[in-house]
Amino acid sequence: MELDDVSQTIRDRFDARMQARERALPASRLAIRCCANAIRAIHRGEFDLAHRLMDEARAAIDEGLGAVASHPDIRYAGYLQDAQKEYAEARITEVVVIGGTQVPTPDELGVEDAPYLNGMAEAIGEARRRVLDLLREGRVEDGESVLTSMEDLYAVLVTIDYPDAITGNLRRSTDISRSLLEKTRGDLSVARVSQDLHDALERHARDVRGQG
Repeated sequence: MELDDVSQTIRDRFDARMQARERALPASRLAIRCCANAIRAIHRGEFDLAHRLMDEARAAIDEGLGAVASHPDIRYAGYLQDAQKEYAEARITEVVVIGGTQVPTPDELGVEDAPYLNGMAEAIGEARRRVLDLLREGRVEDGESVLTSMEDLYAVLVTIDYPDAITGNLRRSTDISRSLLEKTRGDLSVARVSQDLHDALERHARDVRGQG
């Protein structure tokens, strides 16, 4: 084969990879944006909107994966994994916020294992946000229920002891999750003591009024 033919063949391959990349990158960005907006909607209780946004994210991820199906080097470059992580985070966050017990699996979500686990770690942060919202409303018991969900998610993460190259730096995310869990547990303990004290004072006030 002549060198001109070799160079043309290489350019054709690069062109195909560039076209795939140009399709996958916007799809990834769209999915990430939809998931961020979906999580905000979940915290506001706007679940219909959240579902539409998560469906849009799912479609965008599928489009991106389809674009790079023949280009594994691009498929695993990282940005589509980031989109999958955000999608898993949104879906798991919804379960935690509504008080569900069945967290969707990676296969059910159609995402890879490492993005799924990192999404789970991110969902612990969103769960802490939910707890703080509940505490502001004085709903300590509901906050404790969310804490239980956080502990369940963390219990999964700490069992994954593999190199960061395989897990997508999960160890760092797990460490952050542990810190958030400890802070949340402390916030709930303080809130519980405060609520118990408030209730005791109210009972005492009622008793005093009754004796009067």
